[in-house]
Amino acid sequence: MSAREKSFWGWGWADKFPSHEARKSFGGQLKGMLGIDPQGPFDPPTLEAVASVIPESRVAPPSSLSFVTDDPEARVRHTYGRAFRDIVRGFAGDFDAAPDLVALPESEDDVRRTLEWASDARVVVVPYGGGTSVVAGVEARAPDGFAGVLSLDLARLDRVLEVEPTSLTARIQAGATGPLLESQLAAHGLTLRCFPQSFEHSTLGGWLATRAGGHFATVYTHVDDLTASIRALTPRGPWESWRLPGSGAGPSPDRFLLGSEGILGVITEAWMRVRPRPTFRATASVHFGEWSDAVAAARALAQSGLYPTNCRLLDRREAALNFVTGDGSHVLLVGFESADHPLQPWMARALELCADHGGRAPKGPLYAEAGEKSGDAGSAGAWKAAFVEAPYLMNVLVSLGVLVDTFETAVPWDRFDALHADVVTSVRAAMREVAGGGFLSCRFTHVYPDGPAPYFTWIAPARRGAEVTQWDAIKTAAGEALGRHGATITHHHAVGRTHRPWYDRQRPEPFAAALAAMKRELDPRGLLNPGVLIDPR
Repeated sequence: MSAREKSFWGWGWADKFPSHEARKSFGGQLKGMLGIDPQGPFDPPTLEAVASVIPESRVAPPSSLSFVTDDPEARVRHTYGRAFRDIVRGFAGDFDAAPDLVALPESEDDVRRTLEWASDARVVVVPYGGGTSVVAGVEARAPDGFAGVLSLDLARLDRVLEVEPTSLTARIQAGATGPLLESQLAAHGLTLRCFPQSFEHSTLGGWLATRAGGHFATVYTHVDDLTASIRALTPRGPWESWRLPGSGAGPSPDRFLLGSEGILGVITEAWMRVRPRPTFRATASVHFGEWSDAVAAARALAQSGLYPTNCRLLDRREAALNFVTGDGSHVLLVGFESADHPLQPWMARALELCADHGGRAPKGPLYAEAGEKSGDAGSAGAWKAAFVEAPYLMNVLVSLGVLVDTFETAVPWDRFDALHADVVTSVRAAMREVAGGGFLSCRFTHVYPDGPAPYFTWIAPARRGAEVTQWDAIKTAAGEALGRHGATITHHHAVGRTHRPWYDRQRPEPFAAALAAMKRELDPRGLLNPGVLIDPR
């Protein structure tokens, strides 16, 4: 490759997919670790082979829009997100759902002209950021009455347009990926400090549209908390809120766009709250023998007012899977950071709280100042590395004929124990029924004074050709368990099309009707991402 390319069928960079022999070796390790016997490794198709057999485009690119194409490779690359069921289909060479057209606008005016043309031509428009959706958020079928589907990729709108240092805000275009916006902010000594697991490939617009979870385990847990104002283009015209530190003037316009998943308008830019880059860091890895003690310690920290940057609890299976520890402990990763002051008092009190619940920090706290690396040492560093690389593991496991996925939620502390027990029982039963058994682990990604956000990982044997059916059964078992305990179907993965059945139960019916009415007003022809959040008309 002359330039680094993203995988057309799987997660991330294509050059990070291991060789056949390396995957075969990993399959042997997997059998030893989890008792799961892989069928593969199998090998993926080539892009050329897939592009030569996708369905013909039903719509010709308009001559008035030079940035719109029906190129087969572009269509293949914009077919799916990166959920397990997407990667399985991509690995099998199934791209029948490819959009008819792909647009790569270079300006907001290009976006406006695309929406106008699509409305006249009766073409569905799917806003596309980094394509990292795990809930079928970018895969649209054209409802009756539409001529086809256009994927609207905002990758060329990727600049930090303004930085306002007095108010610590920055105006950033929606197509900027995490690394791009951070590199531009770094020139000003600033950072957005929003690091979802998809950070390397996802975009600001995608984070806003899906209410992404970010870097902070407490306080600023979602991109919502970092948003000062949003600008979007709707089929009825532009939508832009005022940049304010706060307002009590009626329902917030930004709150309607946050989590709207492309059904109300195309987010083109936003003013975001930025901060000086941290210069002081403190980390500690606290080990517990009992899960209940580890949960109690996490709750104590969440309710202490210390507001740690990192407060991620890994059960012993999760800790072992990610090579954080091999001693059978549950591990609570605690971290603080600041651009203003040393952190010893905060960490000392956090460790006292953990010790009250039987926690011990074998290596003690680690402190670092600007330019030092010790803050990433030890278990916290191992976890950080595993966290960033975890999505690539799905590519490998799919090639080995193994099921793997995650699901996440949030629930009040008083309901967590019952929820956890039900999820473990229900998901393990579903894996036994459809796969003969499997592996399940749990961690906390974020914690609040009133409850945690648990995140579950499961791995199970697959039957070649039946992976999606197996996945559906396990996903359904998980969703039903969450619903029985009043836990949200998603804390930060969004709704898309996958979570619709449970989202419909979670939201009040009058709100659903109001959302549908807003959709009718802003998108009267129903061309924006039909089937997400509400039914297409």
